[in-house]
Amino acid sequence: MTLSDSPSVSCKILARSMTRRSALALGAGAALALSTRRTRAQPRIGIFEGNFQPLPIAIPRFIAGTPGDGETANGVTQIVTANLQRSGLFAPIDPGAYVETISSVDTVPSFQSWRAISAQALVTGAITRQNDGRLRAEFRLWDVLAGQQLDGKQYLTTPDNWRRIAHIISDAIYERLTGYGGYFDSRIVFVDETGPGERRIKRLAIMDQDGANVRYLTRGDELVLTPRFSPSTQEITYMAYGQGDPRVYLFNIETGQREVVGNFPGMSFSPRFSPDGQRVIMSLQEGGNSNLFMMDLRSKATTRLTDTRAIDTAPCYSPDGNQICFESDRGGRQQIYVMPAAGGPAQRISFGDGSYSTPVWSPRGDYIAFTKQTPDAFAIGVMKPDGSGERILTSGFHNEGPTFCPNGRVIMFFRDPGGTSGPSLFSIDISGRAEQRVPTPNYGSDPAWSPLLS
Repeated sequence: MTLSDSPSVSCKILARSMTRRSALALGAGAALALSTRRTRAQPRIGIFEGNFQPLPIAIPRFIAGTPGDGETANGVTQIVTANLQRSGLFAPIDPGAYVETISSVDTVPSFQSWRAISAQALVTGAITRQNDGRLRAEFRLWDVLAGQQLDGKQYLTTPDNWRRIAHIISDAIYERLTGYGGYFDSRIVFVDETGPGERRIKRLAIMDQDGANVRYLTRGDELVLTPRFSPSTQEITYMAYGQGDPRVYLFNIETGQREVVGNFPGMSFSPRFSPDGQRVIMSLQEGGNSNLFMMDLRSKATTRLTDTRAIDTAPCYSPDGNQICFESDRGGRQQIYVMPAAGGPAQRISFGDGSYSTPVWSPRGDYIAFTKQTPDAFAIGVMKPDGSGERILTSGFHNEGPTFCPNGRVIMFFRDPGGTSGPSLFSIDISGRAEQRVPTPNYGSDPAWSPLLS
């Protein structure tokens, strides 16, 4: 894998307000002294190449503009490095191998020094405290082989927002070198589980995608299941069992306000938002079968989408909102089906050995992820929306509940080994590489990935 010989790009100075949907302010001050030529190069990392190797990248410690900024500069450097390494697409070089010491973000590096340690990309950056107390974070991305600058940006924010700055810088580097949008500036909502298996306490929790900043959204006095993010807002929908019938809730993460979507006399499963966030689709149990229903969140009117004697459940919209995938045993065992979003004939798309469940559509629309159960294992896999190209990404004991990151490149799921242990969260690239455990304070299950925050 190499970087192409491309011209450099101009600096992008972004200006955003501190709003509910844009959590940091980015500087609109004087531009960095960068080249003004724009690149038309294609993505630099051949992600799907058969002989794929992670791209060697050097990320020296960000320069601290004042002595008091040293800890923040270290933290930003560590987060950027960890994000890129965890993606599986980059191989950060050990700082002990560096030949050149970066003393200024405005100085063109000695490319020969970085070629000598096999770096193909280089990131330089600085963290500086402004007179008004805000932090200015800036970085530059260099193509070491071509000896050119690829990108450069600066950001202004409050000091307590430095972690988000690190994630946004990571996204900018990732996007420039892969051609895909980033996913690091995002969050995960999941079910936090504590206590023995027969008396397990389950609370809704939310954290950054790297496991930091865990915050609890419910108290644990009711059973919570299947949290799902809105594709358009920082809201989640989930199901809870309290003293009475199961309820489907809407929860606004920014305000903490909770709203009941509806009380259902039968069981309700897997509520999910439509792509525009205006509807929720779910399955409702009636006797021994369950069918799919859609609820308009403004009028609370409910529309029935399926009417079978089977168990239709786990529905998920396509990104364009025109189709729904779901699981059903109408053919004798659980399989994945696709049908129009307004209802109508359903087409079966899974035909392998075993049972298929928990389908979820990629934000890119190119894949549907699923859980596949055979007598020997539970597997997480992907297939195209027409059922072709099925691939198993990972297999083991009780893998379940896939969820896509915002760019559709990474899947998170949970694995429950059973016995005296409990479930844990894992992530894996859609090519089957870079499987790793995602840290949580306790047991974790039912993850759902948010859209990008910025």
